[in-house]
Amino acid sequence: MAAAKQKDQNFGYAPDFVRTAIGPFIKDIKKKGIRVVSNAGGVNPQACAVALQEVAKKSGVDLKIATIFGDDLMPQLTDVAASGVRDLDSGAQLPKTIHSMNAYLGAGPISRALDHGADVVITGRCVDSAVVLGPLLHSFGWKTTDYDLLAAGSLAGHIVECGAQGTGGIFTDWHTIPDWDKMGFPIVEVASDGQFVVSKPPKTGGLVSVPTVAEQIVYEIGDPRAYLLPDVSCDFADVTLKEIDGQDGGAVLVTGAKGNPPSKHAKVSATYFDGYRALAVCAVGGPRAVDKARRTAESILKRVRRIYKQLGMEDFKKVHIQIVGAEETYGPHANPTLAKAQREVALWFGVQHNDRRALQLFAGEIAPAGTGMAPGLTGIVGGRPRVSPVLKLFSFLYNKENLKIDIHVDGQEVETMVDDHGVDSQQQEAQPAVESEAVDGGPCTYRLEDLAYTRSGDKGNSCNIGVVARCPSYLPYLRAALTPEAVQQYFQHLLEPYDGASPQVIRYDVPGIHALNFVLKNSLGGGGVASLRSDPQGKAYGQMLLDFKITNVPKLVQ
Repeated sequence: MAAAKQKDQNFGYAPDFVRTAIGPFIKDIKKKGIRVVSNAGGVNPQACAVALQEVAKKSGVDLKIATIFGDDLMPQLTDVAASGVRDLDSGAQLPKTIHSMNAYLGAGPISRALDHGADVVITGRCVDSAVVLGPLLHSFGWKTTDYDLLAAGSLAGHIVECGAQGTGGIFTDWHTIPDWDKMGFPIVEVASDGQFVVSKPPKTGGLVSVPTVAEQIVYEIGDPRAYLLPDVSCDFADVTLKEIDGQDGGAVLVTGAKGNPPSKHAKVSATYFDGYRALAVCAVGGPRAVDKARRTAESILKRVRRIYKQLGMEDFKKVHIQIVGAEETYGPHANPTLAKAQREVALWFGVQHNDRRALQLFAGEIAPAGTGMAPGLTGIVGGRPRVSPVLKLFSFLYNKENLKIDIHVDGQEVETMVDDHGVDSQQQEAQPAVESEAVDGGPCTYRLEDLAYTRSGDKGNSCNIGVVARCPSYLPYLRAALTPEAVQQYFQHLLEPYDGASPQVIRYDVPGIHALNFVLKNSLGGGGVASLRSDPQGKAYGQMLLDFKITNVPKLVQ
C-alpha cells in the first residue's frame, strides 16, 4: 500500500473495501442502519474515505464517514531515532533506510468516532481485533479499566479477524468441512458481561465447532497469558468453549478471557529498504525432474555469477533454490524415495542483491534455460521474473504519550486524543511454567494428527504453531513428547542462527482449550517479502508437525 501511495496519492488503501465490500450494498447498509468499522484505510485512510463518499453520492446515500489518523510515525522519524528504539527480536538499532513506520492503534479512537455519530469508521494501522472491540466500548460503555471485558471483546475480534478461518477454513480436518464454495463468515454476538457466541449465517458452508474455534484462538497468539494489545494485556490461557446445540452450521459459547493493564508502549511496525529480490518459478516435467530442476538453477547461477564477475558486480546477497514436489521443506523428514520418483515438479528460485541492475541481468537469463538446458522445462510462471525492493520488518516499542490521534468526521477534525494509559512492560507479572505430569508408557506410536489439531502462522520472522488436543486426556502425552527441545530439533533445518537471550523455541500452555502453543524464532528466512522461501509465513509448519511421532504410549485412540 505504501508503494501504491508513492505512485499516486489517491491510493494506498484497500480498494476492494470500497468497490466490493461496501459499494454494491451501500443503500441497504444505510437503510438498515448498519454501522461499519474497517481498517481498510491502510496508509491512506483519507483517500479511502473520499472514494467511499463518491460512491455514496452516486448512490444518493448520505453517509457520515469518520477517519482516524495518528498511526503514521514517519513525521516523527528524527525523534524516534533519537529515542534509541531497538528491534524487539534482534535488539538492533533503527536502520537508516526506513521506508514506513506505523504504530498499532487500539479500540479507543474507534469508539470515540462512533460516539461522534459516524456511520462508517475507517482507520489506518490498528490491531485487527480493535475493529470489534471499538463498537463494544461504544455500545456497552465499557471503561478503559474493565480489563476482563476488554480481553473478552478482543478475543471476539481475534476469532473473526481472519474471516472464514473462524468457521472451518484451513481447519486440520479440512475434509470434514462442507461447501467451500460458499463459506460462511463468522458472526460474534457479544453480551455486556463479555460472554459471546460464535456462529455463521445459515445455509452457508463451513463449520463452527469447539475444534474450529480453538484452532483460531491459538493462531499467531504468542504467549496466551500475555497477548499484548493497545487496550489490554489479554490472558486467554483459561478460556473455555462450549458447543450450542440446534443451530445451523454450529455455534460456540466462549467464556473465561481475563485482562490486565496494557503496556504504556505501543508496538510499531517499521519497514526498511534492504536491497532487491527476484523470484523465478518454473514447471519441470519428465523422468528425473528433481535433478533437472536443480541442475537448471545451479547452471543459471553459475552463468550469472560469471557475468557479474566480468562486469565487476558483487555476488548475490542471498540465494534460495527449492524443488517444490520433492518435500525439501521437510528436510530430514522427507520421503526418501519421493525425489527420485517425481516426474512433475516446480523449481522455486529466489535471489536477493543490493543492485537492481544485477537482478535484471538475472531475470534475463531464466528464459534461455528453456532452449539450452534440461528437457521438460514447460514455462516460467508469470513470465520473466520481476525485480522488486526488499522491505524488511523492524518492530519496536514507542511510548504512547508520543502518539497524537486525530479523529475526523466528513473531513473535519472533531477530536484529538492521546491514549497513553498502561503500565511499564516489565511490570507485567510473569506466570510460572506448568509442571509436566508423569504419563504411562505403552507399546503404541501415533502421528500427531491422530491426537491433535494444529494451526500455524507468522509474526515477523517467527512462526507460531498451536497444537490443540483432540481429547483432553491426550494433552499430558502431547506435553511429554512435544518439548521445546523436540520441536526445535524437528524444525532444525528451517531455523537460522539465533543469538537472542530467550530460547529459540518457546512453548506455552493453553489449558482452557487443552492446547500448547509454540513460537519458533528466526524460522521463516526473514519473513514476509524479506523471505525467499515458498512458505514465508509458516502456514504449512503446523501441517508438517502433524507427522511428528508420539512413541511408547498406551492405546489412546479407539
